[in-house]
Amino acid sequence: MMELVQLLTKNLGVTEDQAKGGAGMLFNMAKESLGSSDFQQIADKVPGIGDLINAAPTGDSSGDAGGGVMGMLGGIASSLGGNAGSLGSLAALAGGFSKLGLDTEMVSKFIPQVLEYVQSQGGDGVKGLLEKVLTPNT
Repeated sequence: MMELVQLLTKNLGVTEDQAKGGAGMLFNMAKESLGSSDFQQIADKVPGIGDLINAAPTGDSSGDAGGGVMGMLGGIASSLGGNAGSLGSLAALAGGFSKLGLDTEMVSKFIPQVLEYVQSQGGDGVKGLLEKVLTPNT
């Protein structure tokens, strides 16, 4: 876990808590989207994944998903190759990232860093499982 947190703090200029919370949100999204056996393949390769998920902010985005945020989410979705169907997940991520003191653009910066780390730990197959959730049209 610490290796991923260090990678995120170094490459993205975020705090340790922001790195843990942001990565935890991405892994939690995978946990909710994948079957238990697929998610377990990721969990087996990412030390401390449960601690990261526990560090993720919870709750809704408190109505801060107004027009400006939704417009940014559309931009994030298209930059990640997603579509309108992925906006719900992106809205949840944006709300959580906001609670961490990060802007919505950080979602699209966290994803490639986390994917690269997962690939280094578990190879292309494990990365592919996570990528299927985080970048819907790949």
